[in-house]
Amino acid sequence: MGRGRAKAKQTKVARDLKYRTHETDFGALANELHGQSDSDDTDQIEPEELEKWSDYSESRD
Repeated sequence: MGRGRAKAKQTKVARDLKYRTHETDFGALANELHGQSDSDDTDQIEPEELEKWSDYSESRD
């Protein structure tokens, strides 16, 4: 018991995905799959973050 609401939600989502038209940006999708980004400055790590985790990067002997 109790599965009715979950199944109805899954059915609604499945119908929405099947029948709704999507505008797909295939160029952005290809860039994401190939690991390329649109702008280089968004992926840079702040120096504070590097300092915070630098102790963990040393090799363990």
